[in-house]
Amino acid sequence: MRIVLVGPPGAGKGTQAAFLAKNLDIPHISTGDLFRANISQGTELGLKAKAFMDAGDLVPDEVTIGMAKDRMEQPDAANGFLLDGFPRNVAQAEALDAVLKAEGMELDAVLDLEVPEDEVVKRIAGRRICRKDSAHVFHVTYNAPKVEGVCDVCGGELYQRDDDSEETVRRRLEVYHTQTEPIIDYYRAQNLVVTISALGKVDEVTAKAMDALKK
Repeated sequence: MRIVLVGPPGAGKGTQAAFLAKNLDIPHISTGDLFRANISQGTELGLKAKAFMDAGDLVPDEVTIGMAKDRMEQPDAANGFLLDGFPRNVAQAEALDAVLKAEGMELDAVLDLEVPEDEVVKRIAGRRICRKDSAHVFHVTYNAPKVEGVCDVCGGELYQRDDDSEETVRRRLEVYHTQTEPIIDYYRAQNLVVTISALGKVDEVTAKAMDALKK
């Protein structure tokens, strides 16, 4: 299957992408991984992306699309893939359609993870990270530490990242509504969109997604 995964920040796209890709036996292709791989390998596209990023500029669509195209052409993606974080806007969605058409392929589904805005804010703004080891992550509501502000694992101080503040989260949501959400209507016109609620336990959401994709 060839799937695009969409949803607002905090919807759990990365977590669901990993589980779905494993269940469907297809590679999980995220833009973050694409950038890191191309930059670390010093590819032409990676060098271009790094130049823009170092200058504090957004990476142009054509660079992102080029990276995605190269990755989708790898042998492990011959039977499908799951795109996470790409396309981010309608222009990228149109470019993706063109790339797939040129290769004689098409998308099977666009999985839309739906989460109420207040829940998104609650999920992200409630995160607390350990200063000693950022792998230790807690949540004031869903995974509270035994002692407020103290990591259960190593005793380090827990803090809220600047980009997890409510103000920042709401700005990110505005960007999502303005730039990314329109691709849902774009794909809905192609009868590709499958919408599920991303509320509930991780395995429950995965099960809902698998059932929806099978239908």
